[in-house]
Amino acid sequence: MPDISTQLLEQVQTALAEHSTLDIRGNRTKTALGRASAADSVPLDLHAHSGIVNYEPGELVMTARAGTTLAEIDAALAEHGQMLACDPRRFGGQATLGGSLATHQSGPARPWYGSLRDHVLGVRLINGRGEHLRFGGQVMKNVAGYDVSRLQAGAMGTLGVLTEISVKVLPQPDYSQTLIKTCDIFDGHTLSQQLASSTKPLTGMTWVDDTLYLRLQGSQQAVAASTRQWQEAYQTTAIEPEQGTQFWQQLREHELDFHRQPAGHSGSPKLWRFSINPRTGPFLTGERWLVNWGGAQRWISGEYDLETLGEHAQASGGEVCLYESSDGTEERMLMTHPALRRIQQNVKAALDPRGIFNPGRLFSWL
Repeated sequence: MPDISTQLLEQVQTALAEHSTLDIRGNRTKTALGRASAADSVPLDLHAHSGIVNYEPGELVMTARAGTTLAEIDAALAEHGQMLACDPRRFGGQATLGGSLATHQSGPARPWYGSLRDHVLGVRLINGRGEHLRFGGQVMKNVAGYDVSRLQAGAMGTLGVLTEISVKVLPQPDYSQTLIKTCDIFDGHTLSQQLASSTKPLTGMTWVDDTLYLRLQGSQQAVAASTRQWQEAYQTTAIEPEQGTQFWQQLREHELDFHRQPAGHSGSPKLWRFSINPRTGPFLTGERWLVNWGGAQRWISGEYDLETLGEHAQASGGEVCLYESSDGTEERMLMTHPALRRIQQNVKAALDPRGIFNPGRLFSWL
């Protein structure tokens, strides 16, 4: 269980003394997410800073170093019938806990189980003053004022070097059943809205390629009863559990046909993610969509303009980001409101006053 926090702290202090910047990295699975750090930044490698520090199955809490792979965490949790309920993308088993929090990865069950940010109880962090600090705690009833722990979600490493993360874990469901229904995007949206407020044990709702997928999880009795009711009421079809498991894993890992580059195209496609009001109806209907979380998250792939897509997102009560692209120089999100920019800059200044961590990784101006 290698702990290299002392070496990491020394590297940060050296960067401060030499007026250099640092490019925080783990297993390099998410280089296509976000912008590239400044070219002259010195690599700060966390992949060797790994290992589970503490795991209390009875308390549903685990603490692990930032470089710990999700594969190692999954294996430890499975021995006790538990799981990371936010189900972040595994990136071929090489994704780390720190990188998953920095990019705020959450899977198909987020609306029902919560996001990775919701499950973070506390962190240890090296800030931009060269101090190794602890924020939050290791209990579920964590009451903190300035929630630095959860600010790390989606910060792309711009607010400090995560060294340890404490997260809440949950029991694995006893049984899982996936239902499908063939329908177009309009009927899929209508049915999704009808089912969104259901009291059934729903943990997944995705429409792609003219098929609506519904995942029910819980006790076998509850899942079986819900399956029968929805088959009768909505003419859905139950698929084999193994087939359903494969679909949700492929969805989480971006391995569906939707995510593959169309024939005749070269290079990596740009993948765009909308986070909007789920009640918003379909738009840009001539394009190929993947609609997740009952309409709250929508994906489209192709050469689009950020500002144009941003107008659609704002009209739908949300935002859009260029989630994945091989071009590390492009802006990934719009941040046009001056007040929001000031908030981002003030938080950055509080935790990293010299701006040494991942300059430009989140925004070109941060």
